[in-house]
Amino acid sequence: MSSVNKVILLGNCGRDPEIRYLTSGEAVANISIATSSKRKDKNTGETIEDTQWHRVQFYGRLAEIVGEYVKKGKSVYVEGRLKYGKYTDKDGIEKNTCDVVATELQLLGGRDDGQAQAPRQPAAAPRQQPAPQRQAAPQRQPAAPSGFEDMDDSIPFISCSFSHDQVTSKAKRMGSYDY
Repeated sequence: MSSVNKVILLGNCGRDPEIRYLTSGEAVANISIATSSKRKDKNTGETIEDTQWHRVQFYGRLAEIVGEYVKKGKSVYVEGRLKYGKYTDKDGIEKNTCDVVATELQLLGGRDDGQAQAPRQPAAAPRQQPAPQRQAAPQRQPAAPSGFEDMDDSIPFISCSFSHDQVTSKAKRMGSYDY
């Protein structure tokens, strides 16, 4: 019997990625992703938000991409598998871990999650407000060339059709064979 170990997370990165390299030179990135769900309390009727934190590991080229593009607060979609582990802390107590080993990553939102930064101006440059001007209605620009202007409009299209008898007779012939 087959089994499936698959995780899909859609959430926000809780901290900047930690990047390290294995002795083989392969990159490893670790991030935490927060996922939230909301529900109403049956007794009080107030909305309760439950946030879960997930530790996610990336390897190889995916880890390099995470290191370059993922920042704290960035929305991400991650697919991967669960990996359980154990370690002993400094007090000698055995702890269990549950990590997601990512196999897919999708960066969501725009660049910097849609928060465009204002262009920087030198501090010494005086800021001048342009005088408001009345502008004429915008004129339509001619359509950009599509690259198909030199195509011949007389390209022939071939149409094929089969009659019902041709299709059913082939099906009858094929049905008589034992595979």
